[in-house]
Amino acid sequence: MVWWRKAQCPVRPVEQEWIERSMDWLLAEFGRDRLLGPVVLPNDDWFPGAYRGTAREVEVLVGRLCDHMGVAADRIEIEHFSPDIGVELTAHVPLSVSGSGAAGHHRMRAGRSVIAIREDLAARPMELVATVAHELGHARLLAEGRVGPGREDHEPLTDLLTVFFGLGIFGANAAFDFSREVRGDSVWTSTSRLGYLTEPMFGYGLARYAWLRDEPNPAWARYLDTNPRSFLNRGLRYLTETGGAGGGTR
Repeated sequence: MVWWRKAQCPVRPVEQEWIERSMDWLLAEFGRDRLLGPVVLPNDDWFPGAYRGTAREVEVLVGRLCDHMGVAADRIEIEHFSPDIGVELTAHVPLSVSGSGAAGHHRMRAGRSVIAIREDLAARPMELVATVAHELGHARLLAEGRVGPGREDHEPLTDLLTVFFGLGIFGANAAFDFSREVRGDSVWTSTSRLGYLTEPMFGYGLARYAWLRDEPNPAWARYLDTNPRSFLNRGLRYLTETGGAGGGTR
């Protein structure tokens, strides 16, 4: 006899409760129109033309994201900083590298948001969009006085805000990266984390987002990498079986 297996939430109970409570707070703070706004996709409709990572292209990308997130471009200053890992060393010595350093920073100066972006992200548009969206999220939360800088969860909350603003695909796909390169007899491997939410948390955050939007089978899910898409699907099944789990209204 085959028993139907009960759907399981893809995150721990403490993470589930935080995601559900925080998504409800974002809905109350920014409204249903924002919740039902467009989902930004990594395609030519949103980012047309060839991308080469030039300074001008990064500037245009930031402007496009400012428009989408409702941040006035004249409130933003962009700076760039260098990554920590030395390229010269990894070019000559086989290394297994793991990193999770900050890809961006936000601070206030003379009433404006200063966003610093790691220089090497210009060549990696998925991570670049995720990072810029996160830093613009600070502009919506911190600079607008919606949360204080002392709030313990303000960084993961900012990641979750990018989900609520339709940019979660980029953060979820950039949350974890593994690469392996063979050069002759040597193998270079590296893993990196970007952001403050894990892949399962991004997946359940996206599931909660889709459920609140009444999207049981969102078309945009096909743009997610395998792992976050799996967590999204598990989360949607769980929410469907439990009728929304911990609460929230559609």
